[in-house]
Amino acid sequence: MSDSTAPQPPLGYAIAFLAAHGPISRSEIYEAIKRGDLKAKKYGRRTIVPHAAWDAFITSMPDYAAAA
Repeated sequence: MSDSTAPQPPLGYAIAFLAAHGPISRSEIYEAIKRGDLKAKKYGRRTIVPHAAWDAFITSMPDYAAAA
């Protein structure tokens, strides 16, 4: 039987949340937005990164390759 109450990811994230819980810093997030590597939306003064944009940004990063 399928569990229909599985948690859904949030629609978007505040920059402060991503910096506190993610792998990169606040300034690096803003730099990625400025370069166009990470898409973001504005709501008043708040910058919001949609979940799909964050997922695409993280997945676009190169895979880690161990030194030979």
